[in-house]
Amino acid sequence: MGDGGFGAKIMFTISEEIPIIGGVPITETITTTWIIMAILIIGSIILTRNLKRIPGGVQNIVETVVGTVYNLTESTMGKDKVSFAPYIGTLMMYLAVANLVGLLGIRPPTADLNMTLSLALMTFFMIHFNGIRRKGILGYLKGFTEPFFLLTPINIIGEIATPISLSFRLFGNMVGGTIIMALVYSALAALTTALFGMNIPIFQLGIPAVLHVYFDVFSGLLQTFIFAMLTMVFVSGAMD
Repeated sequence: MGDGGFGAKIMFTISEEIPIIGGVPITETITTTWIIMAILIIGSIILTRNLKRIPGGVQNIVETVVGTVYNLTESTMGKDKVSFAPYIGTLMMYLAVANLVGLLGIRPPTADLNMTLSLALMTFFMIHFNGIRRKGILGYLKGFTEPFFLLTPINIIGEIATPISLSFRLFGNMVGGTIIMALVYSALAALTTALFGMNIPIFQLGIPAVLHVYFDVFSGLLQTFIFAMLTMVFVSGAMD
């Protein structure tokens, strides 16, 4: 995706003189992701330093969040797979922040198919790597012939479809909200111009707030939960 249409804008290009590839374009998605990563890393360092044996204040909140992620992972995947909790927690934190940045007027990274497909491919490789690790390569491949060997092609197609469905579900919901909000703002700007003869952001100040609550907060957090749950279910299913 380029910087036209529904694609993320290209912010700058690294080393245009690089032979063959002619430079590496850095999109808005990448720069926003770098910022989110920096916020999460710095926030984690600040919140986890000087931990006390008897928690209080912010430490109580942090331990509650961590405990909730571990409990969710254990209840979804089983006790023997609770080691996936750190990854699931990191995934949920990133997706939550990435989906909520739309409140700041920034294009969510998850409204870029390149980003959602990358996350879905991570889940895809985790599914098959952990399935092979648990069952062995022959035992895992045997699972594609169940319940009847003639269904093997359908089972393979189903596995290939997993990252596609995961990525398009998240991408579709987020980019849909982004497009709708852009249309709302454009319509309100046109209404302002028609009524007052000048483009003053009067109606744009309060009217879109309700829609932001749905598209950025409710839908964003819901899609975060769904993506994390499907990741846990698929990985757990491949290992059982």
